[in-house]
Amino acid sequence: MRHLTARRRVKHLAGAEATIRQETLAVEEPLEIRLNGTPSTVTMRTPGSDFELAQGFLLTEGIIAQREDVHAIRYCEGRDDDGANSYNVLDVTLAASVEMPSLDVTRNFYTTSSCGVCGKASLEAVRLISRHAPGDDPMTVPAAALRAMPDRLRGAQKVFAATGGLHAAALFDADGTMLAVREDIGRHNAVDKVIGWAMERGRVPLAASVLLVSGRASFELTQKALMAGIPVLAAVSAPSSLAVALAEESGITLVAFLREDSMNVYSRADRVK
Repeated sequence: MRHLTARRRVKHLAGAEATIRQETLAVEEPLEIRLNGTPSTVTMRTPGSDFELAQGFLLTEGIIAQREDVHAIRYCEGRDDDGANSYNVLDVTLAASVEMPSLDVTRNFYTTSSCGVCGKASLEAVRLISRHAPGDDPMTVPAAALRAMPDRLRGAQKVFAATGGLHAAALFDADGTMLAVREDIGRHNAVDKVIGWAMERGRVPLAASVLLVSGRASFELTQKALMAGIPVLAAVSAPSSLAVALAEESGITLVAFLREDSMNVYSRADRVK
C-alpha cells in the first residue's frame, strides 16, 4: 500500500537564518474508480481507506444505497515508475440487481482534492435525490456533547498533526461517542470515507448520528450528509449560504463555528438541547 506521508528536504527561512531540514508532507495521489470494469471517476485523495472511499462516494452519488449493492471491490493492475502496483485503480463490481449508471459527461468524472462537485458538467448533475429523510429523525444531542467534539476530532487527527495538511471527518452518536474518524487531503473524500465505514457495517442510513467536519460546511458536504441520512452536520468553520438552504430544506440540523464555549445553529435548532 502507499504511504500517507512523504518526507522532503526544504530550505527553512527564519529571520536572517536559513537551514535545510526534513518536512513531512501529506501524500496526494489520484484514485480511479471503475464500475464493472468501466472507468467512472478519478478523485485526488490521500491513500488509505480506499474501499470505504469508493463505497461512500457511490452512496453519496446515488449509485448504491446499501452494502449489499456492492458485490466485490478489488485493486486493479496499476503500475508506478518502479513497476510496482500503485494501488491507484479500484474496480467495484455492482450487485446484479443494481443498474449501471449512465457514465456520460454530466457525471463527476474528475474531482480535485478541494472540490467534489467541480467536475460536474451540468446543474442537473449537481443536485441529487436522497433515498433517506434525515428531517424525520427524532434525535436530539446535548450542546455539551457537541462542544466537546472538536477536541475529540483534533486528538484523532494523527496525520494532520504531522503534516498540517489534511481535512478530517468524524461520526459521533447522540451522546458524543466517536464512532469513526478519517483524514484526507480532500474534505469530501474524508466524508466519503466515514460514510463508507458506516456502509460496511450496515449503519446506513446513519440515524441518530452527528457528522463533524474539520473545515467549512459546504453544499457538497451537506448533500453527502443528506444522501447518508445523517440528521446533524457540524463544522468548526463557516457554512455557505447554499449549505444552510439545503439543510433547511431537508431538515438537517446544521451547526457551524463550533467551539468549546459557543456555536451557531442555522437550521433545526430544536435538536440541540
